[in-house]
Amino acid sequence: MTARPIRVAVVGVGEFGRNHVRVWRETEGAELVGVMDTDLARASQVAAEFGTRVLNDIDALTVERVDAASLAVPTTEHSRIGCALLAAGIDVLVEKPMAASLGEADQLIDAACRSGRVLQVGHIERFNAAVTAAQKVVSNPMFFEVHRLGIFTPRSLDIDVVYDVMIHDLDVLLALVDAEVVDLRAVGIPVITERIDIAHARVEFSTGTVANLTASRVSTERVRKMRFFQEHEYISLDFTRQDALRVRVRPADPQPEIEFEKLLTTPEEPLRAELRSFLECVRTRHKPVVDGDAGRRALELADRVMGGILDHARRVQVMSGASDARRAFTPQETR
Repeated sequence: MTARPIRVAVVGVGEFGRNHVRVWRETEGAELVGVMDTDLARASQVAAEFGTRVLNDIDALTVERVDAASLAVPTTEHSRIGCALLAAGIDVLVEKPMAASLGEADQLIDAACRSGRVLQVGHIERFNAAVTAAQKVVSNPMFFEVHRLGIFTPRSLDIDVVYDVMIHDLDVLLALVDAEVVDLRAVGIPVITERIDIAHARVEFSTGTVANLTASRVSTERVRKMRFFQEHEYISLDFTRQDALRVRVRPADPQPEIEFEKLLTTPEEPLRAELRSFLECVRTRHKPVVDGDAGRRALELADRVMGGILDHARRVQVMSGASDARRAFTPQETR
């Protein structure tokens, strides 16, 4: 007997919410019920484009018996709307960063626990084929070098690059290194906007593992790469190409041999893999790959990076207006 389709909706149909609508429309086992947005003209446009309906409010989602929803509204609204969806009995995939503060992240986690609903956080790079391949060979990595550089675009300019861009790699790093962060140094400056446009962080774990991460939205080229080194080998990931290369040193006479191995990957649009995984969790009630606790850990580490940047700015007086008030951001969707 074929299982009934999971009825889904998209709440927030801005730039990335529209992509959720597109992929849900094409996902086997899902039935796209409708879209919801405070901008009714935008909602109507997206609904017409993908042959679905506009739903006016959360009550309408309940009436339409929606099982699960993608939440892609501004981050400041994640907790309020996410908690309401969960309380209405709807499973939620909330975009990253999961909330505007750790307190609001806790509210989402608590709401999911109380309602017994699935809460997944949209850290899309966890579903990148290169990351999936690397997780199979990671053992005791001691050093990471990470670059996520982008060409300037007028998108997400009301959020620091740490929360917009670097948080992707912080989440992947935490997934690959199961240890406590014991030291963190960071620097960042505004270049084009009033927010931090380029940032660098050095993160040290209790295992002795050290990671250097650089994130920029003012570069002249687009780079999405991670390298990590463990005993006698290193693994190089290219997030854009979705491939991973393993380089190993083999003992041999008279000289050691260097062995190159391209790890097996099956590239696909990470959003498709992410939504398919969420759909499976909705159907089976299994724990998501990126659950609320994982989303909170990434947000907490991003907060620490931002705190390090502000401390550095105060010491060297790089940013004349630097203050902890900078943390009180009001981001739009941030993919």
